[in-house]
Amino acid sequence: MSGLGRLARGETHIDFVGLRNRWFTISATLIVISLLALAVRGLNLGLEFQGGTLVQAQNDAGLEIEDMRAALAPLGLSDTRIQLIDGGEEIRVQTAPLDSQTEIRLIDAVVAATESSRDDASIEAVGPTFGEQVARQAVIALVVFLGFAALFITWRLQWKMAGAGLAALAHDLVLTVGVYAVTGFEVTPATVVALLTILGYSLYDTVVVFDRVEELEETLDVDLTYSGLINRSMNQVVVRSLATSFTSLLPIGTLLFVGALLLGASSLQDFALALFVGIGAGTYSSIFFAAPLLAIWKEREPAWIDMRERLDRRAAEKAAREAGVPIAPAKAPQGETGVAESATARKPTGATPRPPKGAGPKPRPPKGR
Repeated sequence: MSGLGRLARGETHIDFVGLRNRWFTISATLIVISLLALAVRGLNLGLEFQGGTLVQAQNDAGLEIEDMRAALAPLGLSDTRIQLIDGGEEIRVQTAPLDSQTEIRLIDAVVAATESSRDDASIEAVGPTFGEQVARQAVIALVVFLGFAALFITWRLQWKMAGAGLAALAHDLVLTVGVYAVTGFEVTPATVVALLTILGYSLYDTVVVFDRVEELEETLDVDLTYSGLINRSMNQVVVRSLATSFTSLLPIGTLLFVGALLLGASSLQDFALALFVGIGAGTYSSIFFAAPLLAIWKEREPAWIDMRERLDRRAAEKAAREAGVPIAPAKAPQGETGVAESATARKPTGATPRPPKGAGPKPRPPKGR
């Protein structure tokens, strides 16, 4: 029987929890790279977040970035960002917020250097106050989403599942932001919308996995550790999770690689990139990060500790029987003196033994004595 067929029917026995160190190492490595890129390179925030003036015109003169920078040097502008768009057919110049006179001079300089028409030039101006407001609203939207996500998982499943789910969401968010820091793609309001979308998708994927875990926990009629319970659940739903992610990534990949990169639809680039990276990270975190993390957390509960010890004793006794080693009798519970007494080790005292509890009333002596 093929491995894919067994995987599709949930008949595999992949030890997802046992391999957790491998998954955690991969996640830790990607998170460190993302944080380093964020600290060193930072994010390429769009005009809507930091405010400023943006001028985009046809690059009929075929200028390079250094040529445009030299043309703008007489204006004395600092922190000017210049980008070539659509393979150099257009050029974009972004500066800090300017007064009206300096803004007019900037537009004239860009149009003159590119030898384009002023009527065809695209001009945007955003004040710093508006940019701060957009950034603040994006953060508020993210915090509200995470709060509702935690409340929903706690209400629907368990609060520890909510904690593991939020850890997976933070994992996905850091990786997606790290990709933007590494690639230097512009972060726009569309990026924020995409981030909220992928966090919702990742939450859905995590809830599907955890719902199966809880369902199996309630209906299971055999003894298993919580790690074994996670592994059995994951082997049953992993195909569903991967299939859902694959069917979602196909159109998004087409949107990103064909629409944005090949056809030059740059307006779709930031949105499609966030969706593509986020859905991939969300699928990975639901299977290889959130589930093993939940297993580690739940295994510390007293009930699951007792279950593991009981199963370990059974395994040790079975191994001893197979090896022909005599099994020592179990020790009785310790009494008030703290000394464990074995039922077979007690010496007879001559007194009439008392019947065990629940064995019926104590026999009366015969009449006439």
